[in-house]
Amino acid sequence: MAPSALPSFSSSFLFPLKTQKSFKPPKPLTIICSSQEPKKPSKNPQRPTSRNRKRTPYGTSRRSILKKTFTQEQVKFTAGVSADPQVGIIGGGMAGLLCALSLEKRGVKSTVFDTGMHGLGGRMGTRVIDPQQLIFDHAAQFFTVSDSRFSKLVDYWLEKGLVREWQGLVGQLELGGRFIPLPSSPPRFIGVNGMRPLADSLLSETSMVNVVRPCWISKLEPFNGMWHLSENGKPRGEFDAIVIAHNGKCANRLLASSGLPLIARQMKRLDLSSIWALLAAFEHHLPMGDGNVTFQGAFVKGVDSVSWMANNSLKLLGSQGNGPHCWTFFSTAAYGKQNKVPQENIPSQTAEKVKTSMLEGVEAALGLPKGSLPRPIYSRVQLWGAALPTNTPGIPCIFDPHGRAGICGDWLLGSNLESAALSGMALANHIADYLQSDGACPEEFAVGLEKEFEAIEGHDIGQFALAGVESSLKQHNEMSAFQLAT
Repeated sequence: MAPSALPSFSSSFLFPLKTQKSFKPPKPLTIICSSQEPKKPSKNPQRPTSRNRKRTPYGTSRRSILKKTFTQEQVKFTAGVSADPQVGIIGGGMAGLLCALSLEKRGVKSTVFDTGMHGLGGRMGTRVIDPQQLIFDHAAQFFTVSDSRFSKLVDYWLEKGLVREWQGLVGQLELGGRFIPLPSSPPRFIGVNGMRPLADSLLSETSMVNVVRPCWISKLEPFNGMWHLSENGKPRGEFDAIVIAHNGKCANRLLASSGLPLIARQMKRLDLSSIWALLAAFEHHLPMGDGNVTFQGAFVKGVDSVSWMANNSLKLLGSQGNGPHCWTFFSTAAYGKQNKVPQENIPSQTAEKVKTSMLEGVEAALGLPKGSLPRPIYSRVQLWGAALPTNTPGIPCIFDPHGRAGICGDWLLGSNLESAALSGMALANHIADYLQSDGACPEEFAVGLEKEFEAIEGHDIGQFALAGVESSLKQHNEMSAFQLAT
């Protein structure tokens, strides 16, 4: 994407940004150590050791161990930022990518580190199975637009032919096969060739964003006034500021001994639930009652193991003759919790159990006799271990000016594609403003470090949305509540 295509907005979007004139981390949580201005570095600088750590001026001050109370010492950068600052972004989903692109628009270079084996995008994932030519959006299913800044990006995608309005029949499916259509306004949008190409397009025309993948950043270390990132002992670069654009246990582990206790505390406040995704291809249309399924997407109600189902073949490829029909099924959060396992290593027995249970749930939802659902010609289960936030601070981003570190992600504003984009944009502009100030008045740039979280209320339908089906059926103009988030 050309930088000019990105929406522009100032850090005043971060409410409240400068209401607090002083930033005083809570004493029980932090130990602010004095720091010194760094001396001119030698030709062969050496990293500090346990013996000389206190005697060497780094431009930062911290200890590398946690106290038994798990209280970390606060990193406090005192040296000015580099003349040509660089930002390290950990996470290549929508929030991380939009943060990188927005930084480029402000003239700031960045490197995005992503763990994706198949591509960028996080939960903007699309899986294509060859040679059967099967296609599945296996996370975000669609999105809506309500903010003018995100609208500019969607307009760009529309002009490039990357997205289109999804006009297929979508509704609520109750146990036993009762289908209730939902209104189509506001418009629902989908990726023409799935969601993943949208992530790829974001970096297609950049010149100041470097991408490293697959890469699993395992350590953050302040040294000589910079953040040093590493992957299992392998150096991955030095950065003036860092961005955490992912969440869950991996983010918590990374922040546990980073020297960013306020950032870590806010991340740990986030409560996430798990969702199982079942990708299944059937040779023909799925049966339903006296005929075949005609809808393309449905929120399922009254079934323990299924909360959403969508026909990707009809959604992405249009009407098909004798081609296979590729369906994405999501479980409920309750089912995900009951059957949670390490998502990196799902036992085959668990995978088979989940597949069987979810297909039985689909059968019940469609009102079919037990055992009559056609056998899929292809199936695969995937666990999204950090899928649904159950609480949110309701702010665009979080930033610690003393530690020069921030957080962005969809969960900060809710849980959808638009929220992720706005969060990434907001943090990028905030960091750019901070870097332009050369870190002279850090207290004025603290945001979200003590913001309380509020529970997200809504029916558990596993669609990564803020509100439930029941209320939206009563208020047809609230269709934004039905979008699947990243």
